[in-house]
Formats: sequence, structure tokens, C-alpha cells
Amino acid sequence: MQTRSIRAAALVALFCTQWAAPAAFAMDDAEKTEIKKVVREYLLENPEVLLEAMDALETKRAAEESKSQSQAIAGVADQLNETPPGTALGNPEGDVTLVEFFDYNCGYCKRALPDTKALIAGDPKLRVVLKEIPVLGEQSVAASRVSLAFRHIQPARYGEFHEKLLGSRGVADEDSAIAVAEGFGVGEADIRKAMALPDIQAAIDADTRLSAALRINGTPSYVIGDEVVSGAVGRAALGAKIDNVRRCAKATC
Repeated sequence: MQTRSIRAAALVALFCTQWAAPAAFAMDDAEKTEIKKVVREYLLENPEVLLEAMDALETKRAAEESKSQSQAIAGVADQLNETPPGTALGNPEGDVTLVEFFDYNCGYCKRALPDTKALIAGDPKLRVVLKEIPVLGEQSVAASRVSLAFRHIQPARYGEFHEKLLGSRGVADEDSAIAVAEGFGVGEADIRKAMALPDIQAAIDADTRLSAALRINGTPSYVIGDEVVSGAVGRAALGAKIDNVRRCAKATC
């Protein structure tokens, strides 16, 4: 409520200033004071005008943000959709690509894992690309380095590894991620050798730059068509946007 009042006051001040400014050379101080008084009285008598103005402002800002976001996505589309051969989940030749930015220690990412699995299981034309952005500290960075090393060694089983590590309880770190890799038959020595490859850190850096370009500041975040969808919004919401992309080539028709 306090924030809304402050914004309302700012709108009044801006309105009064803009009304009076064009006539500044034609009106004296008394006339300008009178004009401001009239505006103030009108707004006090019709406060709903402030709400209408704020709603219009929010609508305008949302439209501008959506346009800016769509342009940003178009500018990095190639990098967004690419993933090493064999590492796309679902149908690698699918007609719609869902890009998910995640962190192995993100609680909401863990909750959203069943949504992604259900979407893949229920949509034979869906392609899913995973982007690892370990934003939650050194343990997350270490887990991602192991994950990407596993992806390098066993690209076809990357999805299984991802599901196992993200779906596990407790903190994901280097040790727990290596334990998961060993469960898939990849030894610690091979993982550590792959972790030392420059491509591993380069992949994390590239995905981090992508998230910055799209102003993604939390996980999970998804890119569907021309939109960034923030948060664990659920299977139904993601599925609806995927359907929209097929219907009108946009996430919101």
C-alpha cells in the first residue's frame, strides 16, 4: 500500500509538471498555481484516475519489456538452441525447443523436474535443451563441472544423469555428482580428466552470458519461442506456451 501511494504521488507530480510546463511562457506564477490546484482537486475527487494511469503505465512497461525480451531472444537464438550432439532431451528433431536454465541446488528446479519429464513424455515433438547456470555458489559450480564432464564422456546419457542428480536429496557438489556419474559406469578418474578440459568451463561461461543477455536472474527459467518464463510455473503453463508456438509462432498468441 505504501509503495502504491508513493507511485501515485509521483504520478501526480509528473502530471502537474507536464501540464504546466508547455504553458510556462504564457502563464504567470499565479495562473500556474491555479492550474495545479484544479488538477489536484480533480484527482482528489476522481482518485480512480490514478489507478487507471498506473495500470496503463504497467501495461506499457510490460509491452516494452516483452518487445525487448523478444529482440534479445532473437539475437541469441542460435546459441540458445544449440547443445552438443546427443544431449538434447526428448525429440532431437522436435518442432519446438524448450530451453531450461537451472542450478543443481535450486529447490524450485528440483520441484520442476517432474514437469519437464511429463512434458517430454506427453509430447513426442518436443525438444529440450538444458543450460547450466550454477548461480548458488561453489558447490553448484562443482556439480555443474562434473555434470558437463559426464556430458562430454557420455552425451547420450546426459539426460539420465541430469535427472538423477537434480532429483537427489541433499546438496549437489563435486562428491555427490561424481557418485552419480559412477552409478552410470563413468569412473572418477575419467570425470576429473574431462573436468580439466577448457570446454567445460567455457560451456558454463557461455550459458551464463546467455542468461545475462536475456536478463535471467533466477532458476528455473525457460525460453519458449519469443518469451522468457521465470520460475517453476508448472506443466500446464509451459505446455500452453509450447502449444501457442505451434499455433501462432509465439509463446502468447
